[in-house]
Amino acid sequence: MNKFRVAAIEILNEAKNPLHYKEITKRAIEKGILETDGATPDSSMNSQIITDIQKKGTASDFIKTAPSTYNLNPKKEAIEPKQHKKILEEEEIEEAKEKIESGYTGKAGEHLICSELLFRGYNASIMSVDTGIDIIATKHNKLFSIQVKTANLNSFNYYNFDIRKTSFQKAHSGTVFYLFVLKGKDENNFFFLPHVVVEQKVHEKAILEINKGNTYRVNIKMRDGKIYLGSKEHEMSYYFNNWDIIK
Repeated sequence: MNKFRVAAIEILNEAKNPLHYKEITKRAIEKGILETDGATPDSSMNSQIITDIQKKGTASDFIKTAPSTYNLNPKKEAIEPKQHKKILEEEEIEEAKEKIESGYTGKAGEHLICSELLFRGYNASIMSVDTGIDIIATKHNKLFSIQVKTANLNSFNYYNFDIRKTSFQKAHSGTVFYLFVLKGKDENNFFFLPHVVVEQKVHEKAILEINKGNTYRVNIKMRDGKIYLGSKEHEMSYYFNNWDIIK
């Protein structure tokens, strides 16, 4: 089932009134019901809703009430079984494509971090099996476990990352680090959080628990040359492009 469509249905159902597609996307991301590392999640949302209306017509969950503004369809009609099956197959194909593209981005981030570590004198290698740790590195006889998250700067001007709570709990250690790759148009930047700092920021509500408590949502914002985690109450510039944190 299309995740953008499901998120839009939930947000519109809560709102009880029409919303612009950018507002639908913003609320879905903030609430934690839409996980995406793409640069233009709002454009994807708009495209998915439009496509749903065009393909299903009166059987769509949505209606257009104004330019770029949508509401739930109060007169939704039943869809024929054959057409419904075809639409589901097309949605599965689109989701598979998006998952592959996201996989490329994630793997590219891992290779980028690994090469940066090697340049800095760490003996680093990417794990061949995903157990919640992406890279193992050693330096001066110390072992470091690293999970890498990569995201594009989205159209709301911040970076959005999700950490599965189960993998976080399994990786409980003082030598576990979370490295966030902030992918920009012209350059990449890096944000480092030791495991203990993630725990602290979860406690302080700078990192939110979403998806019924199964996921940690990390929002990183760059404003006026400073880095913030979640809100301006949590200024984290020390952790920006500071490779010395891994020690």
